[in-house]
Amino acid sequence: MTDVVTPLTTNNLAGSDGEALLALNNAHAVELSWLEPERLAHLVSEAFVARRVGVADALLLTFDQAADYDSVNYLWFRERYPAFVYVDRVVVADSARGRGLARALYDDLFAAARAAGHQRIVCEVNSEPPNPASDKFHAALGFVTVGAAAIHGGKKTVTYLERVL
Repeated sequence: MTDVVTPLTTNNLAGSDGEALLALNNAHAVELSWLEPERLAHLVSEAFVARRVGVADALLLTFDQAADYDSVNYLWFRERYPAFVYVDRVVVADSARGRGLARALYDDLFAAARAAGHQRIVCEVNSEPPNPASDKFHAALGFVTVGAAAIHGGKKTVTYLERVL
């Protein structure tokens, strides 16, 4: 079977599909942050690009500079750039790793961002606790460091990354 990237809408969040996407996100809450059903629905409704592969093999949520979003990391970019697409979360289920799904999601995002006239994709990666797999993945995609911050009362540190399209 081919792994197809498909749009995610609030209509896709009903029933078992929504439960599966929440389970995928929340299994990786250390890297992503925990979500309740209502919060996931809000994020999907505000997303610039929201995509998934399968029911819940992989998930990508992104926001542009105009989103109604209160993440400290998103706001860091909004204070510095007039226009951008922020990758809030990208996650691949453990059982679906090694199939190139994260790359496929990013390729889809890059195409959508270019089509909309965006020139900058941004994100953050945890530096404490470390996330070396994400560091390596983003470096391979051409992301470079543009800043860092201690957040949540210094309990977590992040590195801010950018890729110019």
